[in-house]
Amino acid sequence: MSLASVILFVVLPLIGLAIALAFVRFVWGPTLPDRVVALDLIGALGIGMITAYAIASNLPMLLDVAIVMALLSFLGTLAFARYLERRGKL
Repeated sequence: MSLASVILFVVLPLIGLAIALAFVRFVWGPTLPDRVVALDLIGALGIGMITAYAIASNLPMLLDVAIVMALLSFLGTLAFARYLERRGKL
C-alpha cells in the first residue's frame, strides 16, 4: 500500500469527517467564541486536506495555496479575537 493510496482512502475521508463535525459545532455553537473556534478548526482542517492531497497527487504547487490559506485563517482569527475583545462580552 503506497502513501498516496493511504492518503486518498484513509486520511482524506477522516479529515472530511472532522470538517463535518466541526461544521455541526459551528452551526450549534451556543456562543460566538465557540463558533469562531469551530470556523478556525474548519480552516485548519481544510489546510490539512489541501496538503494531504498535494502529497498524494505530487503537486507541490498546492502547498503555496495551503500557506496562503493558513495566513488568511490566522489573520481572520486575530480579527475575530480583536472584535470580541473590543465588544467586551465573551
